[in-house]
Amino acid sequence: MAWSGGSQSLEGVAEVFLQDVYKIPGGEKLKECIQCGTCSGSCPTSDAMDYTPREVIAAFRAGMLARVLESNTVWMCASCYGCAVRCPAGIKLTDIMYELKRLGIKYRIHPKGVSAPALSRVFVSLVDRYGRNLEPMLLLRFLAQVNPLSLFRLLPLGLRFFSHRRSQLRPSKIKGLAQLRKIAERAEQEEQP
Repeated sequence: MAWSGGSQSLEGVAEVFLQDVYKIPGGEKLKECIQCGTCSGSCPTSDAMDYTPREVIAAFRAGMLARVLESNTVWMCASCYGCAVRCPAGIKLTDIMYELKRLGIKYRIHPKGVSAPALSRVFVSLVDRYGRNLEPMLLLRFLAQVNPLSLFRLLPLGLRFFSHRRSQLRPSKIKGLAQLRKIAERAEQEEQP
């Protein structure tokens, strides 16, 4: 079930998201949150977030998915695991933030102006095609999506990289790409309910 905006309510897919989060290891512990605020007090980036981690848990459990996913909070998570280490209920909040990012990318629900989902999609497409990340191609494709005019500003830098052989003109695929694709397909099948 994908959200396409418009008349379909984002809150209509909240239960699907909540069930997906409960399926990750330790996701059920989300129900045990006592709203003590330890996660927010432990978070080094909470001052830059629209909502503190504690508020995210409360909004998410209340079914206010739009508030969670359309905020910058999940994208500001530093993945330091400070919240998870200090949580008295043992909630793996960092893992839940990763799941929210993944689901936000999957359903294309994220705040306007946040470029991390576009970067993630480009990265995954490169790994799918070549078996590895190709930084120059990642940069070019990413900037073409989020800020095409910036490509002109970076042209002199790109030319220097090529002249010093720090970048390839033609990307190469890894050996064993077929096996990598089989592993990825198997992982996706395992993820399906």
